[in-house]
Amino acid sequence: MTITTGSVATQVSHGTAVNGAAVRGNGAVLDDAALNDAGTALKPTALNGAARDASIADDSAADQEAYTAEPQRARAAARARVSFVGAGPGDPDLLTVRAAALLADADVLVVDSRLRARFEPRCHERTQVIELMPATPADNALNADGFSVPAAQPADTAEFVGAHPLVCIDEIIAAVRDGKSVVRLLDGDPGLFGSFEAEAAACAKAGLPFEVVPGLARATAVPVFAGIPLSKGSIGDVRMLSAPHPNGNADFTAWSDWHRQLGEAGAATSTLVLLGIGDRIDEVAAELLAAGRPGSTPVAVTIDGSLTSQRTVTGTLDRIAAALKAEPVKPSAAAASTDTVVVVGSVVERRSELSWYETKPLFGWRVLVPRTKEQAGALSEQLQSYGAVPHEVPTIAVEPPRTPQQMERAVKGLVTGRYEWVAFTSANAVKAVSEKFEEYGLDARAFAGIKVAAVGEQTAKALRAFGVVPDLVPSGDQSAAGLLEDFPAYDPAFDPIERVFLPRADIATETLVAGLVELGWEVDDVTAYRTVRAAPPPAEVREAIKGGGFDAVLFTSSSTVKNLVGIAGKPHASTVIACIGPQTAKTAEEHGLRVDVLAPAPSAAVLAEALAAFGQARREAAIAAGEPVLRPSERRSSRARRAK
Repeated sequence: MTITTGSVATQVSHGTAVNGAAVRGNGAVLDDAALNDAGTALKPTALNGAARDASIADDSAADQEAYTAEPQRARAAARARVSFVGAGPGDPDLLTVRAAALLADADVLVVDSRLRARFEPRCHERTQVIELMPATPADNALNADGFSVPAAQPADTAEFVGAHPLVCIDEIIAAVRDGKSVVRLLDGDPGLFGSFEAEAAACAKAGLPFEVVPGLARATAVPVFAGIPLSKGSIGDVRMLSAPHPNGNADFTAWSDWHRQLGEAGAATSTLVLLGIGDRIDEVAAELLAAGRPGSTPVAVTIDGSLTSQRTVTGTLDRIAAALKAEPVKPSAAAASTDTVVVVGSVVERRSELSWYETKPLFGWRVLVPRTKEQAGALSEQLQSYGAVPHEVPTIAVEPPRTPQQMERAVKGLVTGRYEWVAFTSANAVKAVSEKFEEYGLDARAFAGIKVAAVGEQTAKALRAFGVVPDLVPSGDQSAAGLLEDFPAYDPAFDPIERVFLPRADIATETLVAGLVELGWEVDDVTAYRTVRAAPPPAEVREAIKGGGFDAVLFTSSSTVKNLVGIAGKPHASTVIACIGPQTAKTAEEHGLRVDVLAPAPSAAVLAEALAAFGQARREAAIAAGEPVLRPSERRSSRARRAK
């Protein structure tokens, strides 16, 4: 038999039971611990070394395998479920923390086609997508919820397109039983006006474990985004109705119930929230009026709630259809049919005071940012806070120098004490030096005893991220000229070394080098990186640039002007041009562009602020003139703008 103590196993002769046996280091059993069938003590039995080692190894491996497999099985069991997740009103940033975590870890995502583009990026790239296509009037096979029944899909496809979740339930069951996590993403909140009840019942019938993660309900969240509280304080009477799908095969009872409930709501005085009526607002308004609602009742129609394309139209019940038709920019048919929320009642009057989302200074503006994603991060976030939709298009690509020897000597000189100062003129220069440091196994400690200058706050931020706090940042103009104004002259009494290391781009001007030489310094002007024109953006982006699809362009340097025009063409005449400084503005004008916004200080953050102020002034002027507030791309002028 085998005695196991920890991971050590010892074979005892005669196959007798051994109780409480102790084991020596050589694998022998103590005399007084082992008894034979007659109750007499056994002699110590020494095991063969190879046999003992093999026995130990076999049992240890088995123990380890069982130990490792158990948590894996537990994790698989915990993952194997269907999670019904509320997507909220539309903006992915409004997902709950739990919902975002489930999406990020999902093995399978079951999602309506209109939600896929916005929410699929929140998933892992390995996530399989089952896309559910809405029905159209031309579809022959429709289910009760208005989804088309799909044709067979290729066996190797990563998507199951055109299916209702009850049709693809077999795929969901197979995934869960295979230990996969399935996320069923539902519009708004799963428990309100959706297919959750039928889908969850199908899962329960199949014996699948499931959970529910609530989301912000479209019926309550969208009015808030429109500046409309559904109740006045803690007292209120709110009624919510959702219309049957117009393209579905809802039976007579469903439509009968809808019209009955609409009539009851029209006869009452409660605040009414309507979903799913799409472009049938004139029919609904007529029914409410016929049921007794006064024609003067305030109404608000919001499309694409919580998105930067949100648009709210207000009017009275007897005039709301005309107000929608008079809108200069019509919503898409898809948006009108699925993402419309209508509020009827006196609470709509509060919008004039409480509107906060659509009144942002750059709300809905598509702003072109000709920078790399890494460089544009903070700027894009700032633009988003003003309601804009930033679109980053790199105009410059950064590449290593053609001959790296000069850079290698300079980095070695940093370590050997060759320099008194290092002056960085861009975040790209910081990146080039840090990458060379990593190549040599160095870090920020190599800057010990060396003074560091940064041309501006963005460069200083890159240095701090690298672990270096700059000793000098210009107090005034954040440029080469501004750095020279604050840079100290060489003084042999205080400066033991007279040399400055200047890592720069290959196209940098000589202003800084000449200025440092005038101050008495010797300068190692080193090409740390090359700037080359980036590849052209996709055709649709180029067309949007030239055709007026963007509302504004932010130019942060002369090179971004030259390169954008070179790779994509000149921005449309209706596009607002914003420049970071006089030199950039001059270059823009030389390329036939009229500059609308000039930053009062050479900073990307200040430039964004200036554009926001321009947008706010433009908005206020339109309101004062009694005109609709439109984005520049919505009111293109046929006449060409001319450079001043």
